[in-house]
Amino acid sequence: MKFPLASFDALTAADLPRDDVTAIEQYLYREARLLDEDRWDDWLALFSDDGMYWAPLAAGQADPLGHVSLFWENALLREVRVKRITNPRNWSQQPRSRCARVVGNVMVDGRDPDTGDLVVSSRFHFAEWRKGGEHRSLAGSCRHHLIQDGASYRIRLKRVDLINSEAVHDLLQVFI
Repeated sequence: MKFPLASFDALTAADLPRDDVTAIEQYLYREARLLDEDRWDDWLALFSDDGMYWAPLAAGQADPLGHVSLFWENALLREVRVKRITNPRNWSQQPRSRCARVVGNVMVDGRDPDTGDLVVSSRFHFAEWRKGGEHRSLAGSCRHHLIQDGASYRIRLKRVDLINSEAVHDLLQVFI
């Protein structure tokens, strides 16, 4: 992946039929559902082989390589996190976090001129309940770079911009 990412202004138009836009919306809703239901292997399979999961620390951050990020994970790091979350010895996940994600305001922004990826933005609300009655609520925006894969898509990049990204966060164990 090339950084800095193309700005929204640099994207080329992607006039898609309504059925394709609906399929993209359903894809993002399915991604949230897989995470809510702890269907980790199915969620991991949504990513392309070179897919990255990124949560910048600073608003407007254009590059994960020259700046600190909350997350910057390739396939191996995502798999390690899943193993940690599901490990019975992980006392902080006993019982496991219960999460609910709401995805909305899905918009197809265009195509990345360098990669041809379909760039889709959305807004989300994430709620997590943890042992001891702890409740956490996070919100923000997501930007997915999607690759066509037959009749579906694969994620080349999922960027999660928290509205409070620069706040001090308790341990963020689960995927947002």
